Amino acid sequence: MVGLSLGEKHFIQGGIDQNLRSDGRKRDAYRPISIETGVIPQANGSARIRIGATEVIASVKAELGRPNALQPDKGKVAIFVDCSPVAEPMFEGRGGEELSTELSVALQRCLLGGKSGAGAGIDLSSLIVAEGKICWDLYIDGLVISSDGNLLDALGAAIKAALSNTGIPRVQVAAGASGDEQPEVDISDEEFMQFDTSGVPVIVTLTKVGRHYIVDATSEEESQMSSAVSVSISRKGQICGLSKRGSAGLDPSVISDMISVARHISEQLINKLDSEISAAEADEDEM
Repeated sequence: MVGLSLGEKHFIQGGIDQNLRSDGRKRDAYRPISIETGVIPQANGSARIRIGATEVIASVKAELGRPNALQPDKGKVAIFVDCSPVAEPMFEGRGGEELSTELSVALQRCLLGGKSGAGAGIDLSSLIVAEGKICWDLYIDGLVISSDGNLLDALGAAIKAALSNTGIPRVQVAAGASGDEQPEVDISDEEFMQFDTSGVPVIVTLTKVGRHYIVDATSEEESQMSSAVSVSISRKGQICGLSKRGSAGLDPSVISDMISVARHISEQLINKLDSEISAAEADEDEM
């Protein structure tokens, strides 16, 4: 928890009112963003992202599994977040567990849509190997290394970058299996398919402080918030998910305006992430 004096609180809120935040940014501006890919060799894909002093890592592990009986034409994705006590003393013990669960649930809501998979930003049908019998299960792990606010957006961006870095082995399915019999498979050690991330959304969180809302809030700014709305938005401007934090209620017209602002900001964020991911992958190829 960030402890601020009354003067510091007035300074932060006054700066936001004047559209000049304490670090010099405007209300709709992000801190510097940098990305590295392939940071965990044992994973199928991984990425490290820094947004200001916030730093997170996401990794993707792919394993063959069996589709859910209710969704035989879709693979499965599970998202887990771990908040390292090194990042923030409050992450020690129960505080870290509660935040990890909150972030995991919010990421699943923003990236995977409803229980039926409707609105999912990750194409689950692309993970099918043999309908009703074999699919890829993706286990996405997020680790918070350093925390200075806006963790959800950072984790969402890291997951997008890690999925872009993910190679899934090509699988040949043997013919002849019948009924419920599991077919034999041959998993290639040399041929990999790149995961299509064109539909993977970005997450834009708008944090309401006083009468205004800001993007990419720092920990100090978050300590002054009344509420926050996180919107996941695809490249085409489609809303894939929405999550709210904070005890204060929001008028529907305010939420509608926040979504409109988030849509506009998402275009800039997607372009920035595309550029950073391309540069990171070029650097990785040169190593």
